[in-house]
Amino acid sequence: MNLRCPLVALLVVTTLALPSCGNDSETQSLTVYSGRSEKLVGPIFDDFEAATGIDVAVRYGSSNDLALALSAEGDKTPADVFLSRSPGPIGYLDDLGMLSPLEAGVLARVDTQHRSPDGRWVGFAGRGRVLVYNIDEVAEADLPDSVFDLTRPAYQGRVAIPGSNSSFQDWFTVFRLRNGDEAAIAWLDAMVANGARFYPKNRAIVEAVGRNEVTFGLVNHYYNFQEIAANGDAQRSANHGFRPGDDGGLMIIATAAILKESDDQDLANRLVAHVLSNAQQRYLTNSVYEYPLATGIDPSPVLPPIPSDSVGAVDIDDMAAEFRHTIEIIEASGILDQ
Repeated sequence: MNLRCPLVALLVVTTLALPSCGNDSETQSLTVYSGRSEKLVGPIFDDFEAATGIDVAVRYGSSNDLALALSAEGDKTPADVFLSRSPGPIGYLDDLGMLSPLEAGVLARVDTQHRSPDGRWVGFAGRGRVLVYNIDEVAEADLPDSVFDLTRPAYQGRVAIPGSNSSFQDWFTVFRLRNGDEAAIAWLDAMVANGARFYPKNRAIVEAVGRNEVTFGLVNHYYNFQEIAANGDAQRSANHGFRPGDDGGLMIIATAAILKESDDQDLANRLVAHVLSNAQQRYLTNSVYEYPLATGIDPSPVLPPIPSDSVGAVDIDDMAAEFRHTIEIIEASGILDQ
């Protein structure tokens, strides 16, 4: 599937229509640290460059690794903007005092529940955790209400978990923080004892479910929609959302922030505004099948209603320690050997 969107010159924030300041002979530029992949957000940066003439240099990588790099670089960082795919890294940098307040016009693009109370980050897309299942093997009426149900004998050997995948690790970290280590470890150990199967990536699980290699899988919601868009009726899988309030159905939001040390605060705000513009939000939902978070933009009609329980940035005193502990728990559980 082609995830590129058409070039967009018209942006909601009116400042983008203003001419550039300074010497016209000097090309303006921004540096972005992006925890979202180039395949996903590269087209957004390309459109920003085309619309504004501002060069965007991007360093791609794990959100956790990039946040740790930023904390190590401190006031020497070259980064202007940070995009995170998960809640911990952005809250970590906010707690370190490394983020700048966003402009009021940028904040106004996002409802209060999807932005920072102190105005230092905004959510721009949501990824719901779901249970993907093979529609030829399971009737809707027989689907579980809770992620905790998956430890029952009826699911023995039938559920796939992407244990080494960063999105699963993001979710499990939040799961630990919400339920406590004892409950989280007990759930994962019970899943392993019940024969849960390991796959390295969300998409690999969706593909395996579609060909009935495994019946169920814990994944981000948008992968199945992408597979259906590519394969049509040949894709024999569907998403199941757990009951409202269940931790298995959390929506984890991707976030954007501006570094305090950026020398180009105005340009950085223009880039974040671009990510939240109508055209880019429609691209994220109609082509990528994520949930748009800018006000006034409806999700793709193929998506179910936006999950009511979402997780934005969370307070993590020591992000490196928390995510290291998550990985230690996952490795100790034996799921990676299943």
